[in-house]
Amino acid sequence: MKFSRRSFFFGALAGAVPAGGFGSTPSLSRLGYKSPNEKLNLAAIGAGSQPLADLKKAWSDGAENVVALADCDWTRGKEGLALFPKAAKYKDFRQMLDKSGKDIDAVVIGPPDHMHAVCTLACMQLGKHVYCEKPLTRTAWEARLLTQAAEKYKVATQMGNQGYSHDATRVAAEILWSGEIGDVTEVHAWNRSAMWPQGMTKIPAPTPVPDTIDWDVWLGCAEYRPYTAGDQAYQDFIAARNAKIGRIGGGMLGPGGPGGPGGPGGMPPGGPPGGGRESEAMMAVAAQMSGGFYMPFNWRGFYDFGTSLIGDWGVHTLGPANWALQLHPKYLISVECIKKDPLPAFTFPDELALRFDFAARGAMPPVSVYWYHHAGGDAYNPPGMTVAQARKIPGTGPQVGPAQGEGGFFIGGGSQAPKAPAAGAPGAAGIPPMPDSNGYNCIFAGTKGYMGTSGRGEAVGLLPGSRWAEYKLPLPYLQRSPGASTGDNHAAHCRDWVRACKGGAPACSNFSIGGPYTEWLVLGAAAIHADGKLMWNYEKGEFTNNREVNKWVKPVFRKGWEIKL
Repeated sequence: MKFSRRSFFFGALAGAVPAGGFGSTPSLSRLGYKSPNEKLNLAAIGAGSQPLADLKKAWSDGAENVVALADCDWTRGKEGLALFPKAAKYKDFRQMLDKSGKDIDAVVIGPPDHMHAVCTLACMQLGKHVYCEKPLTRTAWEARLLTQAAEKYKVATQMGNQGYSHDATRVAAEILWSGEIGDVTEVHAWNRSAMWPQGMTKIPAPTPVPDTIDWDVWLGCAEYRPYTAGDQAYQDFIAARNAKIGRIGGGMLGPGGPGGPGGPGGMPPGGPPGGGRESEAMMAVAAQMSGGFYMPFNWRGFYDFGTSLIGDWGVHTLGPANWALQLHPKYLISVECIKKDPLPAFTFPDELALRFDFAARGAMPPVSVYWYHHAGGDAYNPPGMTVAQARKIPGTGPQVGPAQGEGGFFIGGGSQAPKAPAAGAPGAAGIPPMPDSNGYNCIFAGTKGYMGTSGRGEAVGLLPGSRWAEYKLPLPYLQRSPGASTGDNHAAHCRDWVRACKGGAPACSNFSIGGPYTEWLVLGAAAIHADGKLMWNYEKGEFTNNREVNKWVKPVFRKGWEIKL
């Protein structure tokens, strides 16, 4: 197999070449396991929803053991508690580590973003391998801390951005490194506005904490506040917001929409999927309809608990850009919130746009990375190119990986996504057609052309579609994730980590990769609190021209929850 000097340079820069050469198989006995078939003893912090989906993929129908579960909300975690009846059960993860720690090899971690660093570091310090959901942390300081912790404690790590395990993400890097679109100077990525409620102006009065919830453990390191399930004014706010952005009807959750019934990557017409990220759409609706204010899902929109769509979907959508363009925070020059709705007091705004400027990286020139989320959906199409021209031509061009992959949908619809039901069809009342789309949610602008990726990096193509129709892929030189060819890249991502736990090669989004990626990305969540360009100093880990906004770079921990290496 032959490689251009350009391709080999970028492949080596990306850490793509195994120490033993291409196709080498690292020893699986390095960590003392008698064979790669020996079962891991798994635990999870979070027994329902996304952490359960991750745990099930790692467990792989009994290929590993599940020995302990911790969830501060036993109603939320009831599915996992029932699925693994022999596992020790706890509400407080600290008790789980104290009492069952000797039985645990590895931990799947999926509480709200603000608790990722606390839970993950506690496990790593006890020598446990860790799979932590995306984004790795809520703040940049925490992301760097976990990067350093992975170096110190020498455990197997993985961030839960499973698009990294899809062939299309790797092919996107190979296309870019081949020089097909020239030097990339801009990247544009986008999503629609959040499914969860944001923009509230007041906090409802306290309500009793359900017996099934340990509210103090749920808050964890965050500043204490009373529990509330919301009130009628909150419900009215949700109804008005959904009507405004079309979220329930015809939007992300509408029939045919990416997260809606019958939509690719969403709920099938008969009900929710068996697990995985697709169920997030259903969970968001359930959270809104149940009257939850902070939990079980709406925490994503609060400054103190989540990172809104920046960390929820930006970490997926910008994955191919992070890999292909080697976007490390040491190259970051500045971050700027270039557009936003009036800033709410305690939640993220519904519409915003961010710009990250990176310096040259090796032979790659400076690049500006844009992230948008707004109700309209599509945010970018190449100048002088119509949406119809930009789309892939059905039935032509290379097919990269499975036709859909897990959740490999096309944001906003387009020629390859289902349309809303015709007038008179079941569920069609009041549902507008999906916005016209070019089929991508991330576009790379190069000096010789354009490349786009979709979903979590689960599809790739050249723009216009006529160019993709005639394109021949470069020879592969990045190792493919084992099992990704089955179409279940979520399972491939989790099993990639399990293999690393047993002494195999580091997982594809281990913390040496996922940590720096999260660090620069979540600086966007900090930047919304300032006007103008924020200059980043990597060595100091702070913005140099606005000291006030640095309080969103490093969190203040509630007494008793502080963390350090």
